[in-house]
Amino acid sequence: MDSAEPDQRSSQAGAAGPGTAGADRRADAAPRRRRVSMADVARRAGVSSQTVSRVSNGHQGVVETTREQVLAAMKELGYRPNSAARALKRGEFRTIGIILFTLSTTGNVRTLEAIATSAAQQGYATTLLPVAIPTQDQVRGAFTRLGELAVDAIIVIMEVHLLDAATVSLPPDVGVVVVDSNAGDRYSVVDTDQAGGAREAVRHLLELGHSTVWHLAGPEESFAAQHRADAWRATLRAAGREVPPPLRGDWSAESGYRAGLRLAREPGCTAVFAANDQMALGLLRALHESGRAVPGQVSVVGFDDIPDAGSYLPPLTTVHQDFAEVGRRCVEGALRQIREHTEERGTTLVPTRMVIRESTAPPPARPQPTG
Repeated sequence: MDSAEPDQRSSQAGAAGPGTAGADRRADAAPRRRRVSMADVARRAGVSSQTVSRVSNGHQGVVETTREQVLAAMKELGYRPNSAARALKRGEFRTIGIILFTLSTTGNVRTLEAIATSAAQQGYATTLLPVAIPTQDQVRGAFTRLGELAVDAIIVIMEVHLLDAATVSLPPDVGVVVVDSNAGDRYSVVDTDQAGGAREAVRHLLELGHSTVWHLAGPEESFAAQHRADAWRATLRAAGREVPPPLRGDWSAESGYRAGLRLAREPGCTAVFAANDQMALGLLRALHESGRAVPGQVSVVGFDDIPDAGSYLPPLTTVHQDFAEVGRRCVEGALRQIREHTEERGTTLVPTRMVIRESTAPPPARPQPTG
């Protein structure tokens, strides 16, 4: 039996015949479709390769009829410019890398959207590299990986105290812009005027007649939360008002709800400044369930002015952050470093503004003594 098996295999191979083997060889030998070159486009359009290059790169100075001929030839032949070759020739990749800690917060998502939009308007792609676990090693690794991915500049959206602590190794000639950080002595930083917005929120409540303002703060490791809490405290002290103990949340509506249940039990609490709109949403629910009317008994101010803030019940008074302007200035700073081959330092603050809606009002009148 064993000696018969090789003969069967030989017989089967022979039965297949030269035709099958030949077909296999022809399939293997079939040439792949050749990539359309710039020279092919030039021949079809009847112009030089240099003209095709100028049209492909968007240079001015090409006669419009010639430009249309070249574009028509590109479309007809299915020509795709070789971006890698152009990058080597120009010495730039037209790509901005973004290192991001989390996509779970409204501020980060809207800032990321604004950066990507602004970069696209300037003809730059964006490469996103989330840092899953906020450790120094992860931050260092993210910088290294973005360097390997060939980017012209890096924008860091980092809400934790890691950028300052981590020893990062940057590829040469790569600009860095940081969002929401105290690292302006070493990097170009773009941030919302966190302190200015918090001051406006507290002053608005004091001007309505509230004796003091309680604060629902963000997480301790957040630069934004720290700046807002510091400004809240300083504004109350400057006005000679009592500073209540702050409550901490984690930016989520659930944490705002838990803090709100505690604040609802504080009889002297008539005004609350929440460090973001999501926590303010949970706070409003807790006050409602506890029978504390907003704004009849407690006024609430948020921070962010998210798109849904005007649909809260009641519509939320809040501090408006201009995320689009933050993103634009980040890209503007990155491109300036790319084009001028310079490193920049310092902090640019984007102003905020109060948006007053129905969640704030004067405090309830104190009952007059009788007799």
